[in-house]
Amino acid sequence: MWDWGTQPFNTVITTFVFSVYLVSESFGTTNQTSTALSVSTALAGLSVALLAPVLGQNSDRSGRTVHHLRTQTWLLAALSASLFVVRPEPGFLWVGLGLLAVGSVVSEIAGVNYNSTIDQVATQRTVGRVSGFGWGMGYLGGIIVLLLIYFLFIQPDVGLFGVTGEDGLDIRVSMVVCGLWTLVFTVPTFLVLKDRPRERAPRVGVVQSYRLVWRSIHGLWVVSRHTVYFLLASALFRDGLAGVFAFGAVLAAGTFGLSAGDVIVFGAAANVIAGVATMLFGMLDDRLGPKRVILVSLGALVVLGILIFVLHDAGTGTFWVLGLLMTVFVGPAQAASRSFLARLVPEGKGGEIFGLYATTGRVVSFLSPMFFGAFIWIGAAVTGADNTQYWGILGIVLVLVAGLAVMLPVKEHTEHTVS
Repeated sequence: MWDWGTQPFNTVITTFVFSVYLVSESFGTTNQTSTALSVSTALAGLSVALLAPVLGQNSDRSGRTVHHLRTQTWLLAALSASLFVVRPEPGFLWVGLGLLAVGSVVSEIAGVNYNSTIDQVATQRTVGRVSGFGWGMGYLGGIIVLLLIYFLFIQPDVGLFGVTGEDGLDIRVSMVVCGLWTLVFTVPTFLVLKDRPRERAPRVGVVQSYRLVWRSIHGLWVVSRHTVYFLLASALFRDGLAGVFAFGAVLAAGTFGLSAGDVIVFGAAANVIAGVATMLFGMLDDRLGPKRVILVSLGALVVLGILIFVLHDAGTGTFWVLGLLMTVFVGPAQAASRSFLARLVPEGKGGEIFGLYATTGRVVSFLSPMFFGAFIWIGAAVTGADNTQYWGILGIVLVLVAGLAVMLPVKEHTEHTVS
């Protein structure tokens, strides 16, 4: 239910609706707004990299992981609703990007605490399907909220409560719905998950926190070097996966010409396919191991990304086919990555290890946004065209290839040792 409840931020806000709204012509030219989005995304990632290990570690030390998760979840709900203030004018571009960046930071930090509670609901034998089921529930929740806002506010000329598209009101009201959705549907999570009684360790300062983080990394390097290799590999490929989400709908609108309504319908279809695929791959995860799931998914995404670049002028039908095929593999790679690490976490170290997981991911999180923006300008220099947004997909593919290459030599979790 936490995945279900917080999914509007990922599906509606950062992927299919609000980000597309921000890169529309109301805020500036396609190249300008796309580049601005990549810059703000990179800055948000850097913030997560600096904060995640310290906050995750202190969450473990305080024994109040669920308490922190609840606070961060409600803050995410408030930030989602606050996007209502972003009107379709150039002067509001950086207001929207700033709120989006802060929301991304809060979402990621909350995810650290959320991931560290997986041992309350899964065993070593079931962690793959539990991780996949949770991720799949998020996708299915995404389709419900997408269809809800589409049919109630965006598609009708005059929607519920008299909402129209004038002054971007249909999109802005949808952001309030997202905030309420998160607030209401995460309640069951906090009725079930509880902070476990444990002796609380004293809180430490920022400098000491980073010393302890370094000590943890050094300890992992000594006793389980391939865990460190996995953290590095996952940092790369998860950034590529995030790039697919962050810029996929932007490409749909800016390159393939899908309308805002079409993007939402595409998003609904994508979430159904992604949700079912992630649940099915979760069962394969427990049978075949998460590494195989990750490698197959990354290989497929690289091929499909290249095809989108090559066939960028083949029409909307091509994007529908290739885009939906990509959604089959993004969720399974993410869920398998989480289950891979969950099998390695020592008892009582969930927040710290998943904090490192978030940090290593965010240390390089500038790569996909940076390469997406850089390849847009490279494309402009090479072709001389005004809209070279489709070149950005090559930047994301490059990051996915790097992650795949580093993941290949990483040993399966059964061959790791962690103490």
